[in-house]
Amino acid sequence: MAKQQTDESSRPPGTTERAVELLDEAECLRLSAAGGVGRIGYTSRFGPVVLPVNYELHEGTIVFRTGLHSSMVEDLHTGIAEAEYKVAFEIDQIRPATQEGWSVLIQGSAHFVESEAELASLAQLGVRAWASGPKEQFIRIIPTHITGRRIRRPPEPVAG
Repeated sequence: MAKQQTDESSRPPGTTERAVELLDEAECLRLSAAGGVGRIGYTSRFGPVVLPVNYELHEGTIVFRTGLHSSMVEDLHTGIAEAEYKVAFEIDQIRPATQEGWSVLIQGSAHFVESEAELASLAQLGVRAWASGPKEQFIRIIPTHITGRRIRRPPEPVAG
């Protein structure tokens, strides 16, 4: 395997060094608040899985829908009352042309939403899966650890 070069000659023309900024929890939640598409990662019966889902941020938690009989539902059911299944959820925005962007990683427990009152409340969010077919199962991820980073060009020096 060839060693990747890290000198200036290996960068595309016109690019400069990028600054990596660690994001605090408040900024991560602010970036996540727009909703959209994120990726859930978990250990399935066949090994690690990462799947895209449409989500909304609601009361500090990630909410999405899936089919009642999907492989995800089967994998996340522990069969133990009150058991928590640990998952990771990643959201990002990437600009390939400028090699800039941000990513947020939310780690926490996935919970099946089952109470009628909570289901009625979440149905009002408008979370819709892009994939066709019924998506009756709401899943809520309750964060226990939130991290993020932003990669961008440093500000241009002010001419003076």
